Amino acid sequence: MFDRNLRVIIANKNFLEKSRRTEYETIGKHVDEIFPSVILQYTQLSERIRTVFKGGVGDRGREMYYRSPGLPTRVYYYNLTPLIDDQGIVENVMLIMDDITQQVSLREKVRQTERHLASVVESANDIVTSLDPKGMILTWNNAAERISGYIERELVSKPLTTIFVDAQKATLVSIIEGLSKGKMVKHIELGLITKMGKIIPISWSFALMRDDAQMVVGIVGVGQDLSERRELEAQLFHSAKLASLGVMAGGIAHEIRNPLGISSAAAQLLLEYPENESLRKECAQKIYSGIKRASQIIEELLKFSHPSKGQFEPTNINDAVVETLNLIEKQLVLTRIEIKKNLDSHIPVITAERNLLKQAFLNMLLNAANAMPDGGILTITTETDGKNSVMVIFKDTGRGISAENIDKIFDPFFTTMPVGKGTGLGLSITYSIIKHHEGTIHVESTAGKGTTFTIKLPIKKKINSEEGCNV
Repeated sequence: MFDRNLRVIIANKNFLEKSRRTEYETIGKHVDEIFPSVILQYTQLSERIRTVFKGGVGDRGREMYYRSPGLPTRVYYYNLTPLIDDQGIVENVMLIMDDITQQVSLREKVRQTERHLASVVESANDIVTSLDPKGMILTWNNAAERISGYIERELVSKPLTTIFVDAQKATLVSIIEGLSKGKMVKHIELGLITKMGKIIPISWSFALMRDDAQMVVGIVGVGQDLSERRELEAQLFHSAKLASLGVMAGGIAHEIRNPLGISSAAAQLLLEYPENESLRKECAQKIYSGIKRASQIIEELLKFSHPSKGQFEPTNINDAVVETLNLIEKQLVLTRIEIKKNLDSHIPVITAERNLLKQAFLNMLLNAANAMPDGGILTITTETDGKNSVMVIFKDTGRGISAENIDKIFDPFFTTMPVGKGTGLGLSITYSIIKHHEGTIHVESTAGKGTTFTIKLPIKKKINSEEGCNV
């Protein structure tokens, strides 16, 4: 405590200990003798004490860094309080110094952590955005700006649905409502519309942000750009198609050679007996039928090998199965495989990418053929599972799958075929295609007793022109 001459009249024990001064060295001394000149210049303490004496108003809320001889620097939060007598005159000024060294250290650690987290968020390659509980955008990181083309100030305080395709806005609203009820959302694919109008597939994960009282204060969303992955999948799927065509080459050649051979023989008869009217008519019909059949096979091959447009459309599963069988059935018969078809004539129409499903079915047929090198029976069944799904079942009488391999069959590049006889991609690509259709594929097998694959596809799925694998 200081008098009007700025001399110390009281100093408590804590001050004396922290400053390493004795009471004799402190009481009666001027403020300039108590504190180092550097602190006095930085804080202008003398002038502040005089101001409090003159105005009678306390001086609050400042920090002082103070180091006593032989001790580390401490940080104090100090304030000056006037002591006023009955006549309203300031008799003394009290200096209270609160040691906040630990708090300042924690504060600096918090700041470092905040800077580190902010750096992590801004350096991330994925979209990281924070939303308020209603889905309004609060922050938008650098990756989000790069991917979307929108800078943060263009989107802050706007709903996240602003940059979603119309058909998926209701889905996002439902997700936000579900989060408030404690539901977790991971890896849901939703299309983001960039500033240039391009639609980018994004895999989103959402989670709630809570305060210390566990009250919901916001939502954090992380989005991974799937564009590059989709392009790689498209290349892989297309390569797999071409590989499948290579496997089928022998059967396809035989399939085309038959109608061409018939047409050639009919043409030779026409040249040999041009005057025979009835023979001419019959030969012309044979030539026409043969060319038509060869043209149909080539057309089906072109449709199969052409990249998919990435659009879901009404699809009859039976038709997709039959069209796929037409490509390979003769080759299967030549390898002594008997095809049995149990196709439900009342199977409901589903929404699907037809060519992708045909590729999945072809992979299943080739897999069954590889499992029956000495011939066997392949039974293909279509049926409904209640009202929600259709099922396509491929059951073969082949060598089956061993117990140690059954959990690996959908892994990329896993194959039990000899080197050079298989890529190990057929079943993994089939799995990806079925998952793309929000379906499931299940396998049951016993070594030496055959294998059954059951593909289940949902009946009800909205047709959205923006969806697709772009394969």
